[in-house]
Amino acid sequence: MRLLLISVGRAKPGPERDLVARYLLRAAAIGRSIGIQPIELREIDESRARRTQDRKLEEAKTIRAALGTDAHVIACDETGKAITSTDFATQLGTARDNGAATLGLVLGGPDGLDPAFRAEARLVLAFGAMTWPHQLARALAAEQIYRATTILSGHPYHRN
Repeated sequence: MRLLLISVGRAKPGPERDLVARYLLRAAAIGRSIGIQPIELREIDESRARRTQDRKLEEAKTIRAALGTDAHVIACDETGKAITSTDFATQLGTARDNGAATLGLVLGGPDGLDPAFRAEARLVLAFGAMTWPHQLARALAAEQIYRATTILSGHPYHRN
């Protein structure tokens, strides 16, 4: 199964971008041994449409194209459900075990995700009740991907 972290908006060079790259590289190394590969970041350009809803629709169309058909989608949204890292790992493992070709963890742009896209997701996930800057949300998502691969592999990074 391939795992895509899809982010609407391009990250600027700096420590936050480096942190995301480091976690995804570490996750990819473990992912190979547990049937999750490749693990990659896909950055989607923000729409330049004038109306908010039009921007969300355009971004959703681009995200769907990046995911391909029949992807297992986890959408990140502040209105989503807060789950444990172990539950997140279970989501990844279940998608893999059920034969999903692609799992997409999707972070929307400044306007959020299109409501119809969000409704199509298998899970709408929140990183807590607070709103996080996009650069930090990307780092949180990348770290949770790494943590999930360690949980699924039995690696000691994650301790109960």
